[in-house]
Formats: sequence, C-alpha cells, structure tokens
Amino acid sequence: MKDPFLYEALNDDVRFGLRGGRLLEAGETAHQRYEVWDTPQLGKLFCLDGSFMTSERDEFFYHENLIHVAGSAHAGLRSALIIGGGDGGSAEEILKYPDVERAVIVELEAKVVEIARAHLQAVHRGALDDPRLELRIGDGLRYVAERAVNPTERFDLIVLDLTDPVGPAEALYTESFFAACKALLNEGGALTLHLGSPIFQRDRVRDLVARLRTIYRHVSPYFLYIPLYGSLWGLGVASDTLDPTTLNAEDVDQGLAARGIGALQYYNGEVHRAQFALPNFLRDMFR
Repeated sequence: MKDPFLYEALNDDVRFGLRGGRLLEAGETAHQRYEVWDTPQLGKLFCLDGSFMTSERDEFFYHENLIHVAGSAHAGLRSALIIGGGDGGSAEEILKYPDVERAVIVELEAKVVEIARAHLQAVHRGALDDPRLELRIGDGLRYVAERAVNPTERFDLIVLDLTDPVGPAEALYTESFFAACKALLNEGGALTLHLGSPIFQRDRVRDLVARLRTIYRHVSPYFLYIPLYGSLWGLGVASDTLDPTTLNAEDVDQGLAARGIGALQYYNGEVHRAQFALPNFLRDMFR
C-alpha cells in the first residue's frame, strides 16, 4: 500500500512528514522537480526537489518574520530586492510598507511564479501584480554579481528567500555572494535570510552565521518554530548599521501602527524581542 504521507529529510537521520492529500500538479524544469499538493493540515503545499517550500495555512510564520524583523528596524524602507521568492510571500509583506516605491523579485524558475499564480493566491495575495513590483526571471547570483561591480542602484533591504544551501542555491550562501549583496545595500540597509534548523542542521546554521560575520558588522540570528519545516528554525538579519536587537516591543508596535501595517498573524513587538532570546545551547553555538 502506498504511503499517504509526504516526507522531507531534515538530515540523514530525521524526516518530517504530513499527509499528502491530493496532488494538484507535478513536473520538472531545467533545474528542479516541483509538486503542489492539497493537504488536509496545511492546505495547498508547494515542494521543490522534495523539500517543503511554503503552504497557504502557515506561510505567515516564515514570511512575516523574514521581512518585518528587519523592516521594523529600518527607518525608511523604500526599496527591496528579493532573490528567489517567486511564490510572492515575501513581496506581499514588503509591500505592506507604505513608503516602498520599488520591489524587485529575481526568481530562477518561471514555473514557480506560474504555480504561485495558479495555486498560491493565499500566499501572495495579489502582490505579484502590484505595480511597485518588478518580476525578473533569471539567475539571482548573476543579477547581484553583475551589479555589485559598479553599483548604479541600491536597495534598503535584500531578501534571500531561497531553497536550502544545496544544489542551485548553494552559491548564494557563500561569503563572496554575501559581500556582493552588501555592495548593493543603501546606507542603513540590511540583508535578511533563513538559516535552517539549529536542531537538525546545526553545522549549517553555525557556519552561515560565521560567514555573515566576516562581511557584516551586525549579524543577528533569531529563531521560531515553523510548522511546515517541522522544527525550530533560524532566520537572520545582517547589516553594518542596522541592529534589530536594539528595538523594544513598544518601538515595534508603534512603528507598525504608524505605517498602517495591521492584520499580521504572527509578528508583533513582544515576538520581535522574544525571538532574540537564545537558549544556552544556541548562545554556545555562536560564540
């Protein structure tokens, strides 16, 4: 009998799974295998190369915290570059900032955007059609590297909304790429990204933070549980000037209200502060 569960390997010894339900679409591109499932627990779920990317019922755990931790700390967020993120979830959160004039998505796979438009409206909520958004299909590594040589445009926020640092995305987690991103940041700008599971991918998380710290003055890892990823999960903000750990809960809540950012399902001022409170095993990891 066929196993009704979908599984993702968190490392060589651990898998996380949930009931698959109904397969809506599947295939291969030049770079990756993709699947879209309608699951009983999380609704529509998007997978790439056997890894769970996003689901319509829990996407806010990841996208709100990936964007608003850095966004709240930035005094005047007007421009953003998203590498990856073709599902539109990160763009949807960035475009909640009323002063944002321009957001650019550079997505490797046109198919990801096609899938988002067809199946993941609950993730992007129309952001892919916002007139402030520029959508470019291409290699994010090349896009950043070419512009970093002689920057003529810079961004207040760069978001690495990528698959894990293996396969097509591996080169986008190197020190050289982090440095190229830094060259495209405005003064006061920041890079934000996901790091992985400190439980099941300890070395990966520790090494990524160490690489970032060779490039940026302030590197602030923070952690939350993400249902789709089956674990405590690490995100991070890196900047030479912006330090989100200096904000208190009142600062965050007042800033969100002043910008008219409401109806968030996860993120608030107390959450912002709490995610930087590291248990001892994580403190030890980053010493």
